Amino acid sequence: MAGSVNKVILIGNLGADPEIRRTQDGRPIANLNIATSETWRDKGSGERKEKTEWHRVVIFNEGLCKVAEQYLKKGAKVYIEGALQTRKWQDKDGQDRYSTEVVLQGFNSTLTMLDGREGGGGGAGRGGADYGGGNQGNYGGSGGDYDRPAAPAARSGGGGGNFSRDMDDDIPF
Repeated sequence: MAGSVNKVILIGNLGADPEIRRTQDGRPIANLNIATSETWRDKGSGERKEKTEWHRVVIFNEGLCKVAEQYLKKGAKVYIEGALQTRKWQDKDGQDRYSTEVVLQGFNSTLTMLDGREGGGGGAGRGGADYGGGNQGNYGGSGGDYDRPAAPAARSGGGGGNFSRDMDDDIPF
């Protein structure tokens, strides 16, 4: 194989509001804690079990940091695409420590809000707004189009001027 792939895709919920810090030159860095869960039934007892994994996510992309700061709250469901990165640091005792995080930077990153929950509660404010990481040519989102309205909710009945979702039927293969 000629190359390698370092890509992480997560769908989960924020365990806390985003933590926004700034570098010395004023650029934002956002830290997120995202929980993903899986459930299953214990074969012996029939009891429902659940396991939650916590993922540290660091956003260096200025546009995505702005989205995180303005719109994300504890409990929000998000879709992210980034890369794994391990960094080495020293604790207060001088011991080497390692942290592996999901990093969103550059144009290969995506952050999508999957629900319209304002402040982590219910509500149908913004739904499914998608924000890509940069110059992606609309692969995975629009880099930095923050005030773009959310996708319209599904509607019943016909509507003048709306394209049919069945346009894929005309594909010649």
